[in-house]
Amino acid sequence: MNNLIEVVKVGIADMNIVKTPSLIRTSGLGSCVGVVLYDLSAEIAGLAHIMLPDSSLAKGTSFNSAKYADTAIRDLVSLLAKSGIRPSGLKAKIAGGAQMFKYSSGSDLMRIGPRNVEAVKQELSSLKIAILAEDVGGHSGRTIEFNPQSGELMIRTVNKVQVII
Repeated sequence: MNNLIEVVKVGIADMNIVKTPSLIRTSGLGSCVGVVLYDLSAEIAGLAHIMLPDSSLAKGTSFNSAKYADTAIRDLVSLLAKSGIRPSGLKAKIAGGAQMFKYSSGSDLMRIGPRNVEAVKQELSSLKIAILAEDVGGHSGRTIEFNPQSGELMIRTVNKVQVII
């Protein structure tokens, strides 16, 4: 009998969904935000690794929608709906959004991490998806892994103890 659990990996500016018993993971969350949308009753979850707050930053009309908070979250909801999930039953957990570098200018453009977090929260609020837990900000990178059966989001932060939210 094979008891290996598959871990679906999500890259930068990417998204995917997973069903129990598989897990879903993304690494390299610095200023990026990992957004997990899930339905525990169906044991299905989706994860988006968002790099930037707004698709208006894209050059041209053809762009990777998983890269931006405003387009990635809506596309992830659509992907989950295609798998049979009711969008009204989705919950969210988020992590990342660090300010990785210090800038003396204080320019708002350089606050990518905090801006990403604000954009993610705004988009989730507009879709009426509750954020049940978050681990955002700081100055360190994170790796996250979600279990769609338990609803646990494991977070490994550089130079810190692993936490589960």
